Amino acid sequence: MASSNSTVGAALPDPSEWNTGLAVELEPLVRRVLAPNPSPYTFNGTQTYLIGRGRDVAVIDPGPAGAGVAGHADTNGDGHVEAILKAIAGQTLIAIICTHTHRDHSPAARPLKAATGAPIIGCAALAIEDSGAGQGVRADAEFDPLYAPDRVLGDGDQLAGDGWTLEAITTPGHTSNHVCFALLESGALFTGDHVMGWSTTVVSPPDGDMAAYMQSLSKLQAREDLVYYPAHGPAVTKPQQFVRGMIGHRRQREAQILRLLGETPATIPGMVAQMYKGLDPRLTGAAGRSVLAHILDLETQGRIAQVPHAGEQQWTLIG
Repeated sequence: MASSNSTVGAALPDPSEWNTGLAVELEPLVRRVLAPNPSPYTFNGTQTYLIGRGRDVAVIDPGPAGAGVAGHADTNGDGHVEAILKAIAGQTLIAIICTHTHRDHSPAARPLKAATGAPIIGCAALAIEDSGAGQGVRADAEFDPLYAPDRVLGDGDQLAGDGWTLEAITTPGHTSNHVCFALLESGALFTGDHVMGWSTTVVSPPDGDMAAYMQSLSKLQAREDLVYYPAHGPAVTKPQQFVRGMIGHRRQREAQILRLLGETPATIPGMVAQMYKGLDPRLTGAAGRSVLAHILDLETQGRIAQVPHAGEQQWTLIG
C-alpha cells in the first residue's frame, strides 16, 4: 500500500507519458526510473533516482519491491527492481538510499541489496505503535517494518562516489525519520515526500509532526538548492518560491481551523468537510490526519482546547 502523500485529488497524467520502468536522464548525474504504482496517494508512482554515470552509482528511494525478486512480493512494484538493475548494468551500486520508510519508498532496498550486495544507507529505521486515535487506520500501517539500514546518515553527513557527493539534510515532519539528499555537484535536492511536485504532503500523527514539518520547510527555504527532485510529481525548478508557497498554504489551513473553531466547536470530520470541498473521497482520511496534526500543534500553542462531547472528539477556540 502506498503512503498517504496527498490531500488533493489531482488528476493523473496520461499513462503514455509515464515512462514506467525506463531510465530517463534528468541531468548528467541523475536518472529517474518510475515505479508502476500510480494511485491517488502516489500520483504516477514512486520516482527512484540513480546518481552517477561513472564507475559508482547510488539509488535513492528504491520504491516498492517487485514480485519474484529475492523472495519479496509486492504487486504494486512488479518489475521495478529489475528495471533498476537493468539501468545500472555495468556500474557498481555502492549505496541504496532511503529518504524514509513508507512502503512505496524502502521495501525494494532488500531485493536490491540481495542482488548487488550494496549497503542500505540513509534514514533511520522507524517502528511506532498507534491506534489511530479514533481518526482512521493505524498510522503505522503504511510503514516498512522490515527496513534495516546498514548505516544511518545524520544531518550534514556525506556519501561520495565516482564524480558525485550526496549530503544528508534531515527533514522530520512527514515522518520523524525523513531525510532529503543534496547533490553537491549540481545543486539538486532529492526531497522524498517532504516536498512533492504535485500535491501537499500528509502529516499524520503521532509520528508526523506539524511543528517539525514547518521547521523543516523553513530549513529548506533558507538553502540555495537549484532544483528539487521529489519522489512523486514533476521537478520543482523554483525551490525557494515553491517552499514559500507551501508554508503559506499550511498557514492558511491553520487559519481555517481557527476560524471554524471560533464559530462553533467542531470535529475533525466536520472541519475536513468545510476545508476540503470537492476532495476525492478516497483521500478524506489522509486529509483528516493532516487536520489532526494542525490541531495538536495548536493545542501545544495553547490556542485551542478539546471539549467534552458524547461522540467524536471536538475542539474549540480558547479566548
